[in-house]
Amino acid sequence: MLDKISLILLIIGGLNWGSVGIFQFDIVAWLCGGQTSIVSRIIYTLVALAAIWCISLLFRENAITHDEHPAFSE
Repeated sequence: MLDKISLILLIIGGLNWGSVGIFQFDIVAWLCGGQTSIVSRIIYTLVALAAIWCISLLFRENAITHDEHPAFSE
């Protein structure tokens, strides 16, 4: 569950950075009252923490469990 939340936050962050790069428009700052507002800073911090968490995805093995794929049960 934490992996999915982290990926959602990274997608939000990526779309925001894309809008900054292409249109010079910060969606998070616009929605939350500027880059220095507490809500914007919390969102930026959550995106950063999600990125740090997702680093672990690079080093994990994909384990197939019997619960996830019952067709592979022995």
